[in-house]
Amino acid sequence: MANLNPDLLEALRRAATDAANDGIKFYVNSGWRSPAYQNQLLREAVAKYGSEKEAARWVATAATSLHVKGEAVDIGHPDAAVWLSKNGAEYGLCQIYRNEPWHYELRPEAVDHGCPRMYADPTQDPRMRN
Repeated sequence: MANLNPDLLEALRRAATDAANDGIKFYVNSGWRSPAYQNQLLREAVAKYGSEKEAARWVATAATSLHVKGEAVDIGHPDAAVWLSKNGAEYGLCQIYRNEPWHYELRPEAVDHGCPRMYADPTQDPRMRN
């Protein structure tokens, strides 16, 4: 959990504690990533999907990745992601992309107003444009 935004980490800890009370165990599959690792993931996605355009639906560049900035986590185990999709706004934790039910970011305003509308995938997110 090194290099994560402290507010994100605190929200995750609170959510994980409450999820555990419901019998759900959280696993953070991916938190902060180095730029080099993010670039490696992008190269692998290009090889897998056949183009940079298609890979961009799944993997951001190091310059735009919220993981590189310490502002995003990927939650493991489907039951944990389901729990967080139902309860995350209470902690300010929101799923951002419809195609990535594991990807969560801190949106403190969600506590009072609910999570923002999801993007279909990262290519629709204006933050992902260089």
